[in-house]
Amino acid sequence: MRRFFIGKSAIVDGVGVVEGELFRHMIRVLRCKVGDRVILADGEGEEYGALLTSVEGERAFVRILESVAVAVAGTTPEITLFQGIPKGDRMELILQKGSELGATSFVPLLSSRAIPRLAGDKAVERVRRWERIVAEAARQSRRSDIPRVGAIVSLTQALAAADQEVKLLLWEGESRQGLRDILESIPCPASVALLVGPEGGFSREEAEEAVAAGFIPVTLGSRILRTETAGLAVLAILQYLWGDLGGGEPGTRSFPPPCRKSRTVAWSSPWP
Repeated sequence: MRRFFIGKSAIVDGVGVVEGELFRHMIRVLRCKVGDRVILADGEGEEYGALLTSVEGERAFVRILESVAVAVAGTTPEITLFQGIPKGDRMELILQKGSELGATSFVPLLSSRAIPRLAGDKAVERVRRWERIVAEAARQSRRSDIPRVGAIVSLTQALAAADQEVKLLLWEGESRQGLRDILESIPCPASVALLVGPEGGFSREEAEEAVAAGFIPVTLGSRILRTETAGLAVLAILQYLWGDLGGGEPGTRSFPPPCRKSRTVAWSSPWP
């Protein structure tokens, strides 16, 4: 059966009203017909088996046949990707693949080296487009929730809003503290923040500001990853280690033995 997201408020007394973009996608694009059974998810952890009963003008009606609660929180960390906005359509790729990999929310941010300068109505419309992208990615990957996309903010605003339990700064200027060293010493947290710069990364001053806000700077090793790769790579690692990527019980997986002798490094600020 085909699966769609529908707002919880659109379902009243066992009847769902499908309109707007969802109507166009369901009826005009996918050509669902009266009598078809579909699965509806409200984006908050509830899924419904439903029957398409009628199409009237630009609205369709479905009858809810059953509902099933689906857990969306409490088993894996909530991971927020604070992403410096890259040029072109790379942000769309990050949002799409990040949603597939289980990111809980995204915060698009502007920093000194960010090329796009979005503000006003243009910024609002861009965020709306991004919201549609994550909703579609969530639907296709069979998520029961839709990741949140925040408003475009400055780096300073993003740092002030970051209240996650573990906060990681992916920074090419860090050379001593590896991601593995940090993660080996941290039990599964309730929430994680990943801070990734745009093309060109963060300046030293911005990295210092992030560290002052509680972010731990980490290196991913000898490779320098592009901005659209770095956050997704770490997101996949975190989902494998603490989440549901790869199967097994979330939050219980430990690191496999390293290929070489490991060493424990106590983190300290790289600046005096």
